Amino acid sequence: MIFSCENEVASAGDLVIFFVSPNDISPVHLEEGKILQHRLGKFRHDDMIGKRFGQKVVSIDGQRHVSMLRPTPELWTRSLPHRTQILYLPDISFILRKLDIKPGSVVIESGTGSGSFSHSIFRSLLPNGHLYTFEFHPERAKLAVEEFEKHGMSSLVTVEHRDVVERGFGKVDLADSVFLDLPATWEALKWAKEALKKDGSGRVCCFSPCIEQVLKNFETFRQLEFTDIEMFEVLSRDYEIRSIGSAGSIEAPKTKKAKMDINTNDSCITMPQAEAKGHTSYLTFARLPIIE
Repeated sequence: MIFSCENEVASAGDLVIFFVSPNDISPVHLEEGKILQHRLGKFRHDDMIGKRFGQKVVSIDGQRHVSMLRPTPELWTRSLPHRTQILYLPDISFILRKLDIKPGSVVIESGTGSGSFSHSIFRSLLPNGHLYTFEFHPERAKLAVEEFEKHGMSSLVTVEHRDVVERGFGKVDLADSVFLDLPATWEALKWAKEALKKDGSGRVCCFSPCIEQVLKNFETFRQLEFTDIEMFEVLSRDYEIRSIGSAGSIEAPKTKKAKMDINTNDSCITMPQAEAKGHTSYLTFARLPIIE
């Protein structure tokens, strides 16, 4: 399994991450005899096959080198080919925690999209959980099946082309959690209730870009008698770390709030960057009470 951290050495057929910088990452499927054309030069796949993950790979002309990294869900999310808008790491980590996805969990996801979140779910439920992921678009479903097979995920991931709003999930009293990323998530909540385990542990998350969608989700959750309804917006803010010179001087923050956010020690200073990452979605969570 490529994303299970079992292999230390890259083999033919493996997916590896070609890492130049945090903003220059690309996935490569290794094939014997093939040459990778990159802006930094040409790189032989044969030079990567048999190397340990984390080692440098030198270009054919010997002038440039890059790092060959083991694929992780985080690196895959940053480098994958986009078929749809995807979930990013701040939302992914928060959802995994709130849905309590762990080894052995049974999870339902709709829709599959580009498979960004599917990879993170897969790693979290190893070694014996299962992900059932549903995609309305037939071509995207087909590509997801092929991709998960290449990545060694197909034993624990089932992909189905299905309109879950009209037909439901076809699962009853099975799932520990359900994640919905659909245009009208509230229309699938009755099927989520049917699919969740009835022991009071079942949780649902709705991914909604607009606040109007959140209100419809909230109303439907209440009608279906879900409990512990919560809504969150996850915002990401990067921090800078700067070294303090021998004179100990550094540009002072211009606002009162910035002064409160600064931390210093004898050699460096940390402060938030002026621009925070923008809104991605609202996340609405609810729990199914015990059903006798």
